[in-house]
Amino acid sequence: MKKIFNLLLCFFPFITLNAQINEIGVFLGGSNFVGDIGRTTYINPEKPAFGVLYKWNKSPRHSYRFSYTQSTVIGNDSKSEETGRSNRGYRFENNVKELSAGLEFNFFDFNLHDYHPKITPYIYSGISYFLYDGLYRYESNPGITYSGNSSSIAIPITVGIKSNISPHFVLGAEVGARYTFTDNIDGSNPKTDNPNILKFGNLNNNDWYVFSGITLTYTFGQKPCYCAE
Repeated sequence: MKKIFNLLLCFFPFITLNAQINEIGVFLGGSNFVGDIGRTTYINPEKPAFGVLYKWNKSPRHSYRFSYTQSTVIGNDSKSEETGRSNRGYRFENNVKELSAGLEFNFFDFNLHDYHPKITPYIYSGISYFLYDGLYRYESNPGITYSGNSSSIAIPITVGIKSNISPHFVLGAEVGARYTFTDNIDGSNPKTDNPNILKFGNLNNNDWYVFSGITLTYTFGQKPCYCAE
């Protein structure tokens, strides 16, 4: 994460020269998983999540957003309200490291050069690339087996609300669900033709993971011109 943070810092002098206002900050919160093991509640933080983010505010209504977030996601059938899962008793733990880029849209004007207090709901989406541990289970022994690092793509769907709490700081609260293009974060559907490896659950539905928490960003940069080019 330190290398990624240093890389972001290298771009800041060039971004400032473009006469835009910038935000750099942190995300602190929790994560939860929705898939074939454990609970199916979409907002249910179970493990700490943290990250760094950068925003390039193109106008008072939208900004380009880049972030790195990591967390451990878990699932435990014993905590599920579904009888079939609670009787099955599977559990898993996986490490997720995500890079994300996309567009954040403000419902109300959020001109950071106007220092008067303001507040706005916002939505964010784009594309995420994430690393996770490859998992699988044998038919004869359903305990977790690790198969090395895996990667996939996800679509983030984030809603939040934010306010400028001082001339240079913005505080936000958000919930971001990620629809992934894999069904094996929990080890339920590994890509293999080995008949000895167990596959279970709904093999037609991909996994989700969710980051919920707060963001705190510091604003800097020259006053932008929001005139149409």
